[in-house]
Amino acid sequence: MTSSFRYWTMSFTLIVATAGFHFLPHGHDVSLPKPLTSLPLSLGPWRGVETPFDESVVRAVAVDDYLSRVYRGTDGEPLGLYIGYYKSQRTDDTIHSPQNCLPGTGWQPLKSRYILVAITEGREVKFHEYIVQKGLDLQLILYWYQSHGRTIASEYQAKIALVVDAIYLHRTDSALVRINTPFTGKSPEDRAVAFATALLGQLDGIIPK
Repeated sequence: MTSSFRYWTMSFTLIVATAGFHFLPHGHDVSLPKPLTSLPLSLGPWRGVETPFDESVVRAVAVDDYLSRVYRGTDGEPLGLYIGYYKSQRTDDTIHSPQNCLPGTGWQPLKSRYILVAITEGREVKFHEYIVQKGLDLQLILYWYQSHGRTIASEYQAKIALVVDAIYLHRTDSALVRINTPFTGKSPEDRAVAFATALLGQLDGIIPK
């Protein structure tokens, strides 16, 4: 299968899923069992501090709850963490993909791929790895969508899952989880993956299944 064929197939799937979502009932709001800020500030060797957004930013992303922090481990390297949660999603009020938002704030995409990580024995999770640059600043980003006990790395699969869940579960609640870290220190990818692995165990008790 050529890359051109894959691109047009995924584009067509995304268009169909988005169009279909417009006509579906979006179900009831699903609140978090506890706020995202209940996530511990200490995660293994990492210690975090809150970095709240301006109210204008919160309104723009239209989240029902969010978390914004910077964590640092024993190596001192920063790891930014953003989680945005939506009780339900509407046609004009859905999760904003980092691949759409970041270029709008001056970050230029350099590389995008999926990586498969063994979280625990018998459990593998796929993350979307995205490398961006602004001036001399180079950042590695890991992100995924999390809802109903699933983690989804692909925007296309997330859209399809949204439509399916709206039909069969009458739910469209979901969260975007994004980690970013600079290209400093030994290995930004290893650092981000290790942090994501520690984070997932905590999110399982916060993001509704």
